[in-house]
Amino acid sequence: MNAPLRPASLSRRRWLQTVSLTPSVALLPDSTRAAPGYPDRPIRLVVPSAAGGSPDAVCRILTNELPKALGQPFVVDNKPGASGNIGMADVFRAPADGYTLGYANVGTLAINKALYSKLPYDPDALVSIGLIGFVQNALVVRKDLPVQSVKDLIALARAKPGELTVASGGSGTTGHLSGELFKASTQVSMTHIPYKGSPQAITDLMGGVVDLMFDNLSSILPHIQSGRVRVLAVTGAARSPQLPQVPTVAEAGVQGYETVGWGGIVAPPGTPSAIAAQLNKALNDALRLPPVQQKYAALGFELTPGPPERLIERARKESPMWADVVKRSGAQVG
Repeated sequence: MNAPLRPASLSRRRWLQTVSLTPSVALLPDSTRAAPGYPDRPIRLVVPSAAGGSPDAVCRILTNELPKALGQPFVVDNKPGASGNIGMADVFRAPADGYTLGYANVGTLAINKALYSKLPYDPDALVSIGLIGFVQNALVVRKDLPVQSVKDLIALARAKPGELTVASGGSGTTGHLSGELFKASTQVSMTHIPYKGSPQAITDLMGGVVDLMFDNLSSILPHIQSGRVRVLAVTGAARSPQLPQVPTVAEAGVQGYETVGWGGIVAPPGTPSAIAAQLNKALNDALRLPPVQQKYAALGFELTPGPPERLIERARKESPMWADVVKRSGAQVG
C-alpha cells in the first residue's frame, strides 16, 4: 500500500509522528467519523404509511424510548402512498446527517423492486440502522361471511369466482401479496381492493364493505380480540403466541404457504457509519427493555435486536421469493 502524502505544512518528523501514533484515525474516511454533539436537535422518523397502521404503531413505541437514550425528541412523519415509495423517496433524498430516518419493511426493501419497473429510491443504497423484528399476518373475514375455516373460504371462493373482495393496506404490501400468494396456491379467483392504509381497509372490513383481508397482527389483533372480525388463520410457519388456538394457513390445508412481515430503521445514503452505529446501539438498547418487549408482544411482534447487517441480509434473502410471488400473481403496478 502506498504511504499517505505528507501535507506541505508539516515537517517530515511531525508527519511521521502523526501517522505512527494515530493511524486508525488519520487513515479513516470522513464518513466514519462521528458528528460532534450528535444529536443536537430533533430527529424525524418517516413512516411510509398511514397513521394508525401497523408500521405507525411499531414506530411510536420506539419514538417514546429512543429520546431517553439520545437526548432529543423523535418526530413521526407519516407519508403514505405508492406502496411506501413516497416515504422512502423522502428518506433517500434527505441530508445524510442522521436527522432523517425511515421505517423500512419487507415491502419497501424487498417487494417494491419487483412490483415497480422504476423506483424513486434505491433500496440497496439506504444505510441500515437495524432490524426491529418480525410480525405475522392474519387471514380475517367480516364476521357475517358464512365461513368458519380456510377450507370453507376456499370452497366459497370457488363457488363464486371473482366475487369475494380482498382488502389490503395498499398494493405491494405484505397483506396484498399474502392474498395473491393465497389465490395462486389455492387456485381461486378473488378481487383485490387496495386502500391507502390498513386502518381504512379494516374499517370497511368491519363495516361489511369488503369480505376479507390479510393484515399484520400489529393492527388487526385488537379487532380479532373484540370479535369485530373473524380470524381463520395466521400466515407464519408457526402459530402466534397471541392466538395459539388459530392454525397457520399451512396447517389449515394450504401446504407450503408462509409469509411474514418485518421492519427496521434506515438512513439516507452516505450517513456516517459512526452515527449509524450510535443509532443502532440506541435501538438495540430500547428493544431489550422488558416494558418495550411487552408492548411489542401485545402487537404480535417478535423482536430481533442485533447488528445493522441483519436488515440488509433479510431483504436480500427474501427479494427473490417476493419477486416470484409478484410474477406468479401478475401484481406489478408500475
